[in-house]
Parts: sequence; structure tokens; C-alpha cells
Amino acid sequence: MNQVAKKRFFEDVAIIDIAEEGKGVGKADDFVLFVEKAVPGDVADVAVYRSKKNFGEGKIVTLKQASEYRTQPFCEHFGTCGGCKWQHMTYEAQLKFKQKSVADALGRLAKIDVDHMDAIIPSPADKYYRNKLEYTFSNKRWLYDGENREDEELNMNALGFHIPGRFDKILDVNHCWLQAEPSNTLRNTLREFAIREGYSFYDLKRHEGALRNLVVRTSSTGEVMVIVVFAYASEEEVNKLMSYIDSNFPDITSLLYIINQKKNDTIFDQDVVAFKGPEYIHEEMNGIKFRIGPKSFYQTNSIQALKLYEIARDFAGFAGNELVYDLYTGAGTIANFIAGNVREVVGVEYVPTAIEDAKVNSAINNITNTKFFAGDMKDVLVANFVAEHGKPDVIITDPPRAGMHPDVVARLMEIEAPKIVYVSCNAATQARDLLVLKEKYDTVKIQPVDMFPHTQHVENVVLLVLRD
Repeated sequence: MNQVAKKRFFEDVAIIDIAEEGKGVGKADDFVLFVEKAVPGDVADVAVYRSKKNFGEGKIVTLKQASEYRTQPFCEHFGTCGGCKWQHMTYEAQLKFKQKSVADALGRLAKIDVDHMDAIIPSPADKYYRNKLEYTFSNKRWLYDGENREDEELNMNALGFHIPGRFDKILDVNHCWLQAEPSNTLRNTLREFAIREGYSFYDLKRHEGALRNLVVRTSSTGEVMVIVVFAYASEEEVNKLMSYIDSNFPDITSLLYIINQKKNDTIFDQDVVAFKGPEYIHEEMNGIKFRIGPKSFYQTNSIQALKLYEIARDFAGFAGNELVYDLYTGAGTIANFIAGNVREVVGVEYVPTAIEDAKVNSAINNITNTKFFAGDMKDVLVANFVAEHGKPDVIITDPPRAGMHPDVVARLMEIEAPKIVYVSCNAATQARDLLVLKEKYDTVKIQPVDMFPHTQHVENVVLLVLRD
């Protein structure tokens, strides 16, 4: 380790950029410093708590000069909670650095000219914009400075979010600014009831306890879904708690519960019991209804999801007679959204239950020009599939954060659709795929969209056109 890397304290560090984890980036000679809660434009004295050969992680000891981008976080849990890590930056600054991150990724990794990139589209709401949140019950509450863990009177139960990097510690959330009511009132009321009635909160190490998770889904139609996940609860405990929610929150549309005694929190392989109402709620977009079940995927920022899909549709420039492949279709949201603008949409998705949702969403909207297929993309999208369903005029692809499998990218190169609209939630993996596709395709349009204010995450839509 070099001499600079051995230093534990650096004076007058100028913060010049911001990293994905929300840490500010500074330099001391060639040694890079990632500084907690630092904002580009800050000048600070920094104490290093972890060093590697070429970089160190630190925190501000003295803020010598505050950045023009710095603002007061509005959440009492900022800095402890793992969400909303950019809350100490103005929203305008957040948009600037998201735009820069997309431009850097596409320019540096894909060697694409980004001069024609459009300005990022901000989210109309930067608070209460999520339609789904999952909370965790735990008997190992995160303790603040000054709290004595040996105090026998100390209540260790929590209902909230995981502390970053600590699977076994849960932050007891008082008010979360991510989801509209009844989310906060429901969570706080339920926590008080459970403690008052002596329910055991889940022990993440020992895998014991009655209460495990709480999931709240809201929609723009005003419908609300609540899912309580129990672990080792008696039938009496389940009925008592569910009845309490029902009587105190009568406006809940779909009240469900799950008994999950597995070692992990995933509910995709668990049976759902409807305590009240149907096992779904509805979202509406552009006059199209989408049925959302407890296991359904749906974009968590409903307003911006509409904007994202409008961009994808407009980029494609449909004339009305196109055959479209919608890859990674999820619950068929994009497929059903564009169905009225094209001849036929063929959707492919890995998760079978999502494909069932996609078919239902077509049926309830009387959409008859969609087809959906479940399976691993690299195994489904083969030559025989294209021969059977036809060569697409447009391919829309919206893969997970890891991007597309190399075999899928290779398949797109073989298919040679005239247009590809690539929707991505990770500009770095998108750039990796574009680097391959640029052998045959020109990047004609680039449009970043902010779906998640106060976080580093940014969506990006790219239009690729096949060269003659």
C-alpha cells in the first residue's frame, strides 16, 4: 500500500463527483476517496475508515465549504436508512448527475456519441411516488447512539427497512416519504397493536417468531392491497391481527396473508390467502387496466411508468401494421400498452406467473393481438421461434439490471429487426450490450427518465436503427 493510502486523515478534499452508492468522490494525488454524505462542490476534511491500494472510504469530519448543490434532507431517517441516499442534494443536481452517469456509461463503455442525448425527464413527484413498499418485522431493532442495549426496558421490536449491509438489523421506521397513505399509518398502527398484544417479531438469525413482513401496494385508481406475511403464528393470532386491520382500515381493497416458514423472504413460491376482497387490485394507464396480484411485477412509479412507455412507443414510430417482439415483457405492461398501435405483439418473459398476468391483462381489456410465452430468453428466442412467429419489425427489450444475456444479444444481431427500442434501468449493462449491437445498429435517440428521485437509479430509453 502506498504512503498516501496509509493516511487516515485528509484536509481540504474537493468533492468532484458522486458515486452510485451515493458517496461523494474526491482525490488526494491519485488516491480516490469515497466520502459518505458528501456532495460535488463540497470541500471537507475527511477521516478514512477503510483503505485499499488505490482508494479509501471515509466520512466528513469538518465541512469547510458547502456545495451549492447541498440541501437539508427532509427525512428523519436519512443516513441510517438505505433508501433515498441522494436526499442531501437538490433535485436539480440529482437530475444533472443522473444525466451525466448515463452519458458517461454510453460514451465510455459503448463508445457512442451522446451529443444528441435528450435532457432527462424529471419525476413530477419526488415524494410518495412509489406504489409498493415491503417492510420487515424484527426483534433486533437498530439502536441509535445513546441507546443502551443492556436496558431491560428497551423495546427491541422493529417494523421497517433493512440497515445497509446488515441482514439482521432493521430500522424502525417512523415516517417514510416514499409511499402515500395508508402506508405510514398502517405500519405504525400495526406495530403498536402487535407489541401491545404480545406478538413475537421475527428473529432473522434463529428463524422464529410470528410476524415476518408487511407489503403495501397502492394504485392510481385508489385501490389498496395489504399482504401480511406470518412465520410461526397460531390460527388465532392470524385471525386476530387480520381482523384488526380489516376493522381499522376498511378501505383496503385486497387484504391478504401468507404463511412463510422458509429461510428466505421471497413469496413467489408461497400460497396466498385472501382474508377480504379479491387477490388483486387494478392499475390504469392510458385507458388500459392492469390487474396486479401479490406476486405481480409492475413499475413502482406509476406516473413515470406511463411516461417511459410513451417514450418507447414514440421511439418505435409505429405505422399500425408492425409485428413487435416485447422481450422481458413482465406482466405484459408494454405489450398491452402498444397493442392498439400495431398488428401483433409477441411477449416473452422468464417468470410463468408474470406471463399469466400478461394474458389476463390482455383479456380484461379485450386485446386480442397479443401472444405471450414463458421461458428463459436465450432458450426461447431461437431461429425456430422467429420462423414460427415471423420476423419482427420492431423489438422492444426491457431486461433486468444485469442486461441481456450475450446469447440474446447475438440473436438480435441475427434477427436484424429494422428497429430496436432498448429500455434499461442500468446504463452500464445497457452500454455493454450496445457495444455489440453497434456493429449493425446506429443509436438514433437517447432519453433518460428519472423514476426514483433521491436515489442514484435512472432509466434510459435508446432507439437503435439497423444500418442499410
